[in-house]
Amino acid sequence: MGLIALAFLGSVGMTFLVLACALPQFNNWWPLFVIVFYILAPFPTIISRRFNDDMGSSNACKELCIFITTGIVISSFGLPILLARSPREQPVIEWGACGLILSGNIVVFLTILGVFMVFDNDEVDYSMW
Repeated sequence: MGLIALAFLGSVGMTFLVLACALPQFNNWWPLFVIVFYILAPFPTIISRRFNDDMGSSNACKELCIFITTGIVISSFGLPILLARSPREQPVIEWGACGLILSGNIVVFLTILGVFMVFDNDEVDYSMW
């Protein structure tokens, strides 16, 4: 059930992104560059889990990966705002498209967080699939 909900949320987030690009009043495909951040965001967390070191509560690799992931997430929110503000006379995207992209960002990143929370459980039985 959780996997179905995560798939639905991911599709809703991507629908917001496509709407921000394809609606006739916006008609600009520059916001699709946010997909690069969606692809890059899970990699630092995957790397930190791969090199997990149980030597104490503080782990430098884990903290660096959290820092990098935070930078990626903030950049994905900053790019549409930057595109909506510059150049001042004729911005690249409109504020309505920026709002749709930011909404899509929230949904997609919550979905990515949900994937890590669902599949972090060790007692999940994968043989039922």
